[in-house]
Amino acid sequence: MHSFKFSISYSRSRKTQLGFLHQNVFFFYKSFTSVRLSESDEQKQQEESSFAVSKLTNSCGLSSKNAIEVSKRLRLNSIDKADSVLNLLKNYGFSATQLSTIVGRRPSVLLANYKVTLLPKIEFFKSIGVPSSDLPRFLTSNSNLLHRSLENNLIPCYQSLKSVLIDDEKVASAMKRVFYFNKDGIDYMVANVKLLREFGVPQSNISLLVTQYSNVVFTEHRKFVEATETTKEIGFDPLKATFILAIQVIIKMKKLNWESRLVVYQRWGWSRDDTLLAFRKHPHVMLVSEKKINKMMDFLVNKMGWPSECIARYPAIMLYSLEKRIIPRCSVVQILKSKGLVKNDLRLGGFMGLSEKVFLKDFVTKFLETVPLLLNVYEQKMCPADVVTS
Repeated sequence: MHSFKFSISYSRSRKTQLGFLHQNVFFFYKSFTSVRLSESDEQKQQEESSFAVSKLTNSCGLSSKNAIEVSKRLRLNSIDKADSVLNLLKNYGFSATQLSTIVGRRPSVLLANYKVTLLPKIEFFKSIGVPSSDLPRFLTSNSNLLHRSLENNLIPCYQSLKSVLIDDEKVASAMKRVFYFNKDGIDYMVANVKLLREFGVPQSNISLLVTQYSNVVFTEHRKFVEATETTKEIGFDPLKATFILAIQVIIKMKKLNWESRLVVYQRWGWSRDDTLLAFRKHPHVMLVSEKKINKMMDFLVNKMGWPSECIARYPAIMLYSLEKRIIPRCSVVQILKSKGLVKNDLRLGGFMGLSEKVFLKDFVTKFLETVPLLLNVYEQKMCPADVVTS
């Protein structure tokens, strides 16, 4: 009896198990299949990644580290397409270094259809006057141009810039500096240039803004209007080039950064009027970093003893290199003053703004018979104190 019950129980259990297996065999199959497919996909991805790194290293000149980083953003599944792009660029004179730069910045260029997208753009730039010899450098400096639509971006931008600058060489120079533009940006540029003309800005200064600070002229019109009106209120003359320089500085700086610069200069003894005076003389003084301002002021005020208001009257000094220009020249002048060879009231602008050739002639070579070690000080091979005490 027990064996019969066991038999029935066992039979029912087997049926249940078989039924379970029968019902779920599809899912087991799918599970095992998906694991195999996953492993296959993973292997395929590894092969593609390995190929991409190899291609980026051997054909594009990228370092192994950079190639690995770029390969994460790009899968080269077509060697023919990549080779076609590279061959096209090489045929137009792109060096290994330039190819490495372009691919490093814009790896997707290797997947472009060179006949449909790249070649027409390259020919377009040649047609507007970019010399073949300069084409690689031109496009490497702004590889963004290779990713812009020819019909929707490049040609409309060219036509708008051409209407302002006339000269194709200036237009090409401006386009090289434009990192982002679309239809709205082109409309902004037209409106912004019109505004400048209404303010009486001469064509030469408008050309300066468009060619040297192209991205600024593509700024949203509302912001450009605010910057232009602020520039006028501060006291800049629209007829002078500094008016244009001030506009681009104000647009680049957020209000918070502007206020922070005022605070830093104030900390070194400049009043608000001193800072605005310096800004009117040299607008780029407001773009100097806080770190550099502190280093420059510490040397000029604390170590050299120049009154901070003197620096405000000659703000261009804030843009020079402390190590390469200011320290060597101040060291020479300090020695000459100590020996009574130049006036004690010599102004910063009297020697800091001179060209290298003129400074050497007037402040170094001229006094070598009297101070033989002066050139060593200028070349920072000797400490000024050793010459003063000798």
